[in-house]
Amino acid sequence: MTRPPTAAQRRIIDAADPVTGRLTGTEYQLAALVKRGLAFRHPRPPHDHFLTPAGHRIREAAPAPVPETAPRETARTDTAPAGTGVFAARVGGEEAAATGPARAREVHSAWQGLLELRRMTNPDGATDRPCGWERTHLVQAAALALEAAGHRPAGTDPAGGGYRVRATPQPEAVAVREPDAEALRACGATLEETGWQVSEHTDPRTRERYLLASPRRA
Repeated sequence: MTRPPTAAQRRIIDAADPVTGRLTGTEYQLAALVKRGLAFRHPRPPHDHFLTPAGHRIREAAPAPVPETAPRETARTDTAPAGTGVFAARVGGEEAAATGPARAREVHSAWQGLLELRRMTNPDGATDRPCGWERTHLVQAAALALEAAGHRPAGTDPAGGGYRVRATPQPEAVAVREPDAEALRACGATLEETGWQVSEHTDPRTRERYLLASPRRA
């Protein structure tokens, strides 16, 4: 069994950018993470270091114990609530979701970081289609694309409108629901523009229209 990272390595992993996985540390520390398969050094300048899928899995596992004097934060999930100090795209249905200029800046920064991650990790450097991180975080990736484009996420009231992004039994596919037909079509257009394949369907039970979206590969 692979031994867990040291406390110092875990701190570096936990401090990685939540979207891009970019790491900060000394050359010795980063080289040690690369040797263990938890990070990789990007081949293009400035040769930054980023978490590998194995590193991301460690980051998303239960956090390492912290001293009682240290500030506590909620572990990141695809639906992390507002106010935890951890960014998560709005998937729809959150309570007490923060709004305003500060949230807009957070979303813009996260989207720009995701585009940079696409540039650095897609083999051809393309930014017009999803990258590996998005394929393992489908709900959050699709929700970030929608929120960054200005679409309104749903609140806790089912009748209040807004989009909801949810996982589906289908591999590499999420469902996007929005009670307003025009807003639903606009969500589909945004996802297509940001590298997703989108199709519209009707729920056989409720007759509600919804979207299925999958990351485009080429």
